[in-house]
Amino acid sequence: MTHVLQVGQLKPSLAETLRAEYDALVLPQDGDTSSFLAEHAASIGVAVTSGRVGVGTELMRALPSLQAVINFGVGYDTTDVAQARERGITVSNTPDVLTDCVADTALGLAIDVLRRISAADRFVRRGAWPSEGNYPLTHRVSGKRVGILGLGRIGSAIATRFEAFGCPVSYHQRTQMADSGYRYLPSPQELAAAVDILVVATAGGSGTRGLVSRDVLEALGSDGYLVNIARGSVVDQPALVDLLVSGRLAGAGLDVFADEPKVPEELLGLDNVVLLPHVGSGTVETRAAMERLTLDNLAAFLADGRVLTPVPEVVS
Repeated sequence: MTHVLQVGQLKPSLAETLRAEYDALVLPQDGDTSSFLAEHAASIGVAVTSGRVGVGTELMRALPSLQAVINFGVGYDTTDVAQARERGITVSNTPDVLTDCVADTALGLAIDVLRRISAADRFVRRGAWPSEGNYPLTHRVSGKRVGILGLGRIGSAIATRFEAFGCPVSYHQRTQMADSGYRYLPSPQELAAAVDILVVATAGGSGTRGLVSRDVLEALGSDGYLVNIARGSVVDQPALVDLLVSGRLAGAGLDVFADEPKVPEELLGLDNVVLLPHVGSGTVETRAAMERLTLDNLAAFLADGRVLTPVPEVVS
């Protein structure tokens, strides 16, 4: 009998469906999985997981009968897609359904960090307005030069939103898009040097690790702002912290971090940094759509060995 395995914590309703309709096994989360795998590994054909957890190298090696990894989320850098490709394991994700909400989050972070909305809210709540007077002036968003690092589905949706604010948009990615209508710059560093707001919207994984390096952040400069709704691994986090603390970067809006849920202590007291707990797609509507697509991918694979939305690296 082929079993479905739940790897990591999932949306409660999704986990319940896996249990009730698929009699899914659940990988223990206490750190000791050896006895569980010894008993069940040979029978596990499909793993259902999330972008935050994934099916990493060691777990995938321990599942000799694995045929598919069904991912709840658009990011899949936590899954060993290279090994999956070698073994013919299908990997799916949930693109498109979360594009708008993540793009909304990117725009919201930019508005918040430039206008200091969260900081001004804290100013009012601590009773500082009557005693300290008017809040200091902030910076406008409209008309700012925006750079998008990664002009995929989400990056394009972000660009459209900034266009509505009268912002000229430039971008960089590995391949120039002939019909994008936006200015292309040949490197992340050149993009950063040419814009006021750099939005990171590229995929995670080994291919983009540290792509936003210290040199890129320094090119963005003391008047520049970073917004990251991609993966924390894409940015040199120690360099980012150093530049923010020393005032060599104007501010940052961050939904993702290098070692979640840990956030650098140095950032917690900075009013020019907005910190979110990886909630870019965290709306009722989007998470429901992600759940439906995850279950549709699972059902499709079990029915005929194909998924509706395979990830590009391991198209089946």
